[in-house]
Amino acid sequence: MSTTYVITGLFKIRNLPDKENGLQAKGAGQKLCCCLLEDDRLTEVHIDQEGQTLLGNIYVGKVKNVLKNIDAAFVEIAGKRTCFLPLSEAQHPILTNRPADGRILAGDEILVQVQKDAVKTKDPVLTAKLSVPGKYVSVSLDGGSGIRYSHKLSQQEKARIQAALQETRVPPDMTAVIRTQAREISDLNVLTEELKNLLAQAEKLLLAGKTRTVFSLLTEKTPGYLRYLQTDLVPFPQKIVTDELSVFQTLQSYCQKNAPDRLSRLSFYQDDRLSLSGLYGLRTKLSEALDKNVRLKSGGYLVIEPTEALTVIDVNTGKYSGKKDVEETFWHINEEAAKEVARQLRLRNLSGIILVDFINMKKREEKQQLLSLLREACGRDPVPVTVVDMTALGLVEITRRKVSRPLAEQWKEWNEGKGEQS
Repeated sequence: MSTTYVITGLFKIRNLPDKENGLQAKGAGQKLCCCLLEDDRLTEVHIDQEGQTLLGNIYVGKVKNVLKNIDAAFVEIAGKRTCFLPLSEAQHPILTNRPADGRILAGDEILVQVQKDAVKTKDPVLTAKLSVPGKYVSVSLDGGSGIRYSHKLSQQEKARIQAALQETRVPPDMTAVIRTQAREISDLNVLTEELKNLLAQAEKLLLAGKTRTVFSLLTEKTPGYLRYLQTDLVPFPQKIVTDELSVFQTLQSYCQKNAPDRLSRLSFYQDDRLSLSGLYGLRTKLSEALDKNVRLKSGGYLVIEPTEALTVIDVNTGKYSGKKDVEETFWHINEEAAKEVARQLRLRNLSGIILVDFINMKKREEKQQLLSLLREACGRDPVPVTVVDMTALGLVEITRRKVSRPLAEQWKEWNEGKGEQS
């Protein structure tokens, strides 16, 4: 499977001038569309605007109040922004104004990291389990100790990595988490060096946090397109292409420092005859990603209906013209639909509760096989997805962690902000 990571300006996709509404091609307010394509099919989309997201930022925050009835605290960060901190995410808090005793009190100055961006009327969600992420490993300041491994790594892979890291010491109150991407590494010295660098960054962060004033921003923002490349893409894309010079230079600098063997995968696109968006058909692909109907190759189709409480996906036979018997027909459409449902969850960034109404099948073994197929397809999603079960009415229950806003919501906000033009 070929993978391509395309980064271009949102205005270029809509054939609008870069300076529309006073926005420049570079600098503050830059809006980028970051697209992952697998075999030329759009798999993920991230709309990245400088200053729009707080995700991953680390602050010295101040606790405004603690609400025991909801087991949470409200914390103020830079810019007088109030955020939500579940107490379950603050079991080993790092306080800067008094010795930590396990409690969170109003007035406490605490190191916090933004775990989820604001969604509609909900405040950003914080965690006191600070994390310094890398490509192959991340370091957490969570009160733990030692090294943990991604559950997706095999026992053989864990043993190989463990042998390479046996002389690396992780300080008390820190945990090194070996990411799934570590299985890509042939030379484990790369992993060892990254871990040492991250541990040094974590210690530097702790020192800065204890000496900086309340409401300080402790971490320098990493552009969204780079953070996504650093932490989420598994495996590393075979090709990265952009027509934004500043983006190309940032990626080039990152690869030279962290992955020199992958510099050849990076390219800067320049062609006055055909835009980068046109080359990959992004305008059409994005339009399809926002349509409520999704056509299947078999002739069947999905209907995707997000609501305030949950998302409902209905599987329909449509114009399927197979000559097999009815049960085989239903299985064939459901099989294709299961793979497409997993793709659409990731593409549209749907989260929370999802109910899928597959075409009813009589055989219990086919229902179990369908659930297994759906779990396998959802397992490739970098965001945790749980396929719960099939209800008595034949509805499949799925949950997907909410990390950022759905694609449709981001796209609508951008369109309303600039006006519908084409």
